[in-house]
Amino acid sequence: MITKENKKLAQWAMEYALKNGCQASRVSLYNGSSSSFEIRDMKIDRLQQASENSLVIHLFVDGRYGSFSTNRLDKQELEKFIRNGIDSTRYLAEDKARTLPDASLYYKGGSADLQLLDPKFDSIQPDDKVALAMKTCEEMMGKDDRIISANSSYSDEKDFKYMVASNGFEGDACGSSFSLVASVSIRGEGDARPESYWYDSSLYYDTLMKEGIGVKALERVFRKLGQKKIASGKYTMIVDNMNSARLLSPVIDALYGSSIQQRNSFLLDKLNQQVIGEKITLMDEPHLIRASGARYFDGEGVATKKLPVFENGILKTYYIDTYTANKMDMEPTIASPSILALQPGDKDLNGLIASADKAILVTGFNGGNCNSTTGDFSYGIEGFLVEKGKLAQPVSEMNVTGNMLTLWSNLAEAGNDPRTSSSWRIPSLVFEGVDFSGL
Repeated sequence: MITKENKKLAQWAMEYALKNGCQASRVSLYNGSSSSFEIRDMKIDRLQQASENSLVIHLFVDGRYGSFSTNRLDKQELEKFIRNGIDSTRYLAEDKARTLPDASLYYKGGSADLQLLDPKFDSIQPDDKVALAMKTCEEMMGKDDRIISANSSYSDEKDFKYMVASNGFEGDACGSSFSLVASVSIRGEGDARPESYWYDSSLYYDTLMKEGIGVKALERVFRKLGQKKIASGKYTMIVDNMNSARLLSPVIDALYGSSIQQRNSFLLDKLNQQVIGEKITLMDEPHLIRASGARYFDGEGVATKKLPVFENGILKTYYIDTYTANKMDMEPTIASPSILALQPGDKDLNGLIASADKAILVTGFNGGNCNSTTGDFSYGIEGFLVEKGKLAQPVSEMNVTGNMLTLWSNLAEAGNDPRTSSSWRIPSLVFEGVDFSGL
């Protein structure tokens, strides 16, 4: 937790910078702790505990900008640190687009607690954390002669942030998270060594799934036995909710101010235009209680608000921070997404599979890339051939290719199964007419 004394220290550091040659400054204090336990074949393979205190100061000096960090929070040492930072900043090239945000855009405080910090965090004993990871590994270990290795891990972290800026911002935030992961590899046919995993994560320990994660990982790996290529062609593509966000990521990257400003975006000059399918409504919802990604302000202190990203396929917003807004002479929005929620449908993954006559279910992407300027993509995939609503054959070593705008224009259906533990709440998805290359 960040104490009153440390908050006063941050305020002093900001004012000291102003008195020693800065025209503006922003100071952020970070405080956090984390632990992790990794189990390999029922033996502790690694354990780690860490804590961090750091101060980051942003200096705006004579049209130049510098950012400096330290974990030494002694006032006497900070004086020298700040003076050296100011002197160093004066050597940098002038860049007048580097400014603090307009003060009218700042979060002003007073909103309800987002409840992102588990009050029980410090009371959870290390023995219980190890036991949880061990139990997850035990769900896999020795359950089949073909198992080569069974691994599990538990991790948690909590963090606090306090930020103050010389043109009127002051705010703090905190949060916690817990995760439990299981992974397993087995002997397949010939030289094949299929691997799979499963995990759960939560802001609160009590809501973390503590049973069945190893069982699920084991179930997923044995479904991979007999993987092979199938014939190339156009297929309906079903993507499960573990991997659907992978297909959204290039689209969101294309919305960042840095991509727009460098003209390195396939969504350049597309604001308020129909760019993808009418079935797609994607919202940025930053103020959901007890939700990963929730926040009242971004890394600059700018207030977040509910935003439509795509509304029935029409692009409604870019993510423009202060710097790129100044460079492009545009109004800033927010620096990055908070919680992305795609409007869901009415079927879970099993329902989507049952509705498909012939399709490929994608359960993993293996490498590949997307061209940020054109939106053309090529990804390796693994998954299953679906025939008459049932999984017919595990597939692997196939590629899916196309263009992001075409792909998302061909979204036929969204599931009702987003992983709410993620800040990207993207359910399973069904796309029509997708090119797969195999045999």
